Amino acid sequence: MPEVSRFYGIVIQIFFRDHEPPHFHARCGDHDAVIDIEHLAFNRGDLPRTARRLVLEWAALHRDELLVAWRRARHGEAPGRIPPLD
Repeated sequence: MPEVSRFYGIVIQIFFRDHEPPHFHARCGDHDAVIDIEHLAFNRGDLPRTARRLVLEWAALHRDELLVAWRRARHGEAPGRIPPLD
């Protein structure tokens, strides 16, 4: 699963050829979550409160880039990198 970004100990990944709806995976320590890109909603799992806030802030800033990366990965292409949260 390609890593598209990493910031503050949070790893953002997108699976190749993954299922709809467009989403990404966020990992922070022992916590994992799946986040819907369109609605910025947690579909599965959870993260600690601070990590959750940072992931949603980052995703809101990079929503269009996330959709492009997800489409690429869905077709078996490298999703590319997205800048981390500063």
